[in-house]
Amino acid sequence: MESQQSAGSNMDNGYVSGDNEAQMLSSGAKRGGWITFFFVSATLTGLMIAGWGWLTNLIVYLIEEFNVESIDATQIANVVNGSINMIPIIGAVLADSFLGSFHVVSISSGFSLLGMVLLTLTATLSSLRPQQCETGSSFCHGPSKLQSASLYAGITMASIGLGVVRFTLATLGANQFDNPKDQGIFFNWFFFTFYAACVISSLVIVYVQDSISWGLGFGLCAAANFIGLIIFLLGNRFYRHDKPQGSPFTSLARVIVAAVQKRNILLPSESKDYYHEQDGTSKTVATTPKRSFRFLNRAALKTEGDIHSDGSIAKSRRICTVQQVEDLKTLIRIFPVWASTVFLATPIAIQTNMTVLQALAMDRHLGPNFKIPAGSIVVVVLISTAIFIALLDRFLFPTWQKLTGRSITPLQRIGIGHVFNIMSMAISALVESRRLKIAHDHHLQEQQGAIVPMLSLWLFPQLVIVGIGEAFHFPGNVSLYYQEFPVSMKSTATAMISIVVGIAFYVSTALVDLIRNVTRWLPADINDGRLDNLYWTFVVLGLLNFGYYLVCAKLYKYQNPEEEVER
Repeated sequence: MESQQSAGSNMDNGYVSGDNEAQMLSSGAKRGGWITFFFVSATLTGLMIAGWGWLTNLIVYLIEEFNVESIDATQIANVVNGSINMIPIIGAVLADSFLGSFHVVSISSGFSLLGMVLLTLTATLSSLRPQQCETGSSFCHGPSKLQSASLYAGITMASIGLGVVRFTLATLGANQFDNPKDQGIFFNWFFFTFYAACVISSLVIVYVQDSISWGLGFGLCAAANFIGLIIFLLGNRFYRHDKPQGSPFTSLARVIVAAVQKRNILLPSESKDYYHEQDGTSKTVATTPKRSFRFLNRAALKTEGDIHSDGSIAKSRRICTVQQVEDLKTLIRIFPVWASTVFLATPIAIQTNMTVLQALAMDRHLGPNFKIPAGSIVVVVLISTAIFIALLDRFLFPTWQKLTGRSITPLQRIGIGHVFNIMSMAISALVESRRLKIAHDHHLQEQQGAIVPMLSLWLFPQLVIVGIGEAFHFPGNVSLYYQEFPVSMKSTATAMISIVVGIAFYVSTALVDLIRNVTRWLPADINDGRLDNLYWTFVVLGLLNFGYYLVCAKLYKYQNPEEEVER
């Protein structure tokens, strides 16, 4: 990305990085740097309070206000979560290729605001939701076509905003810094802000929705979204804007096409035989392509008729630059590591929704007058993650560096996250086994929707462990992809973990459907099921996946080792 290559010179002169023309601030102040973190973090806070406020309580809203059966509600939530985590790749492509991060964040925030307004209307206008009935009653009526259309239209628009903003905003923030160490610190505090905002939303917004009014709760989400959008726009004069470079996927596809067309040509060993120009203007250091995936090196091999006399490309489908070839190789190398994260995130996706169902079937009282909202149970994960991100950044990682003389690498962080994830699944299975035993001892499996006399506080340890794991692997994944991906794909890089989470939610939906069809573990009433067996299944799958990850991590070589040392 041109903004990265010329950042030093542009910033020294007060220019906007990535632009060829001088764009001095009227005040003479430099763009970028830590001053932008206030605007980025404030924007993130407002948008996450809004987005998490409706998403975390969606299952309860569907069950209580739209008369959806419990397992069906979790399946809908899985699809919504999956979509939210797949959408960022669209925003990333638009940001990298056409619009830039600033415009993508602005537009998607507007979509989110419209969605929140529509969800608020479904909660306040009785004509937009079905008549209420007792949970589990056979006389419940589902929503009409108009009511369903209003609900899902609001969810869709809110999902677009929530999905795109998080990671595109992360890229915009990281682009404000030139030093990889500053970028690493930014990611740590970006995700701390992310989780802290979600904690506020899970405690305050969800409580308002459950105890006061769904309409007021969604209205507060809309207000937070609006404030976040305004703050983001006010910070425009301080941002260093990235310049879209055109679709990087096109150049990657050209590498494959060119390599196939030249498959029968012998590979030379001299650097002069390869094409090193960048778009016919800028140049990279003239080096021979690396020996790994040598077949692709043919794409950069100069043959007769490929290059004009002035050095520009004559046949774009037959010749690529050495850098483009190496960019594709980087993506191929990192793919196995990326794929291992799918089964790291799948158990978390299932656990998040199933924990809400467990909480609904347990005693949620704290004292005689307060009852924990079921949708707020997962706030334990957010609190745990936020606390441990801060502890890791301020104490544990610096201590590790002093003791060993080396910084902990992103791959090591991800590996530790795998271990904690397996631990959380095992604890979940043990807790659910105890809950089912109490339910059977009291013959509650024979009573639809009965509350098991077991405090929901028993769910907290497993959620704390999940949070600790996320504090390791979530920022670790984002840092790894941002560091290793080609400079033209920085927005795509930060969205890669989101794609994994999205796939994980889709996989979890398919697995739940499969398990419902071939076993009796997940009936409509979980007191009559064996949710503990589902958790034990993921303990086994987690162990197998962790073994696969260790192999991938052992074989992987960092493409930017000098940056890794700086971190």
